[in-house]
Amino acid sequence: MAEPRTYQTEAIIIKKVKLGEADRILTLYTLERGKIEAVARGIRKAQSKMAGHLELLTHSMVTLARGRTLDTIIGSQTINGFYDLKNNLWLSSCGLYVSELINQFNAEHVENKSLFYLFLDTLKQLGDTNNSLIIIRHFEMQLLELSGYKPQLQICSACQTDLKPVVNAFCARAGGIICPKCRDENPASIPVSVDAIKVLRFLQQNDAATVRRLKVSAKLSEELQRIMSIYIHYILEREVKSSAWLDTLRDQIRRM
Repeated sequence: MAEPRTYQTEAIIIKKVKLGEADRILTLYTLERGKIEAVARGIRKAQSKMAGHLELLTHSMVTLARGRTLDTIIGSQTINGFYDLKNNLWLSSCGLYVSELINQFNAEHVENKSLFYLFLDTLKQLGDTNNSLIIIRHFEMQLLELSGYKPQLQICSACQTDLKPVVNAFCARAGGIICPKCRDENPASIPVSVDAIKVLRFLQQNDAATVRRLKVSAKLSEELQRIMSIYIHYILEREVKSSAWLDTLRDQIRRM
């Protein structure tokens, strides 16, 4: 039986590219179909009725018509515009970083409802907390797990011995924490403090609503960021462009 010509799905808009004089190609992360690309005709015209419902970081119900190469968006209705997030430069930049990770970690047309709800909850938490960095670290950790790259934090990733409460190391190639002995055999690894391991485990084992109450020092926050950045870069084999912008913006905010 042939699929119906049109269909509806919940979607979060994660990327947009200009097409011609009035159209855009949008990348959507959807509940039922994972990441898809679709054409939004006339969306750049001033009189477009869909434009406000298809902005970046908007959660919408989208109606699409199937096409030979790309489907076409023929209707949309905002479910959550995340305006508190969008009206804050730092928070919107955090949201765009999360969106870029969603885009880079996912192939097209691979359903992952757990990841969709994680993405949605992360945007909600970012707009409703002043602890945005820990929310980002939580998202990264959960994204890694849902994508099949869960880091090993309980035992040494190299020799499988129990980790002692000392300065250990993180090794991206080994996929997690390694003991001091194995660190000598992995010169590319970086030291990891006892507190950092505790927080990483907490991020792995709890939801965002619990994690958002966690307070960490600036020094520990930078250590966590470095660990996650190294691992994500290793997996993707490329930089996350919005990560550099976040670092620059954070430094500017600190100097204000």
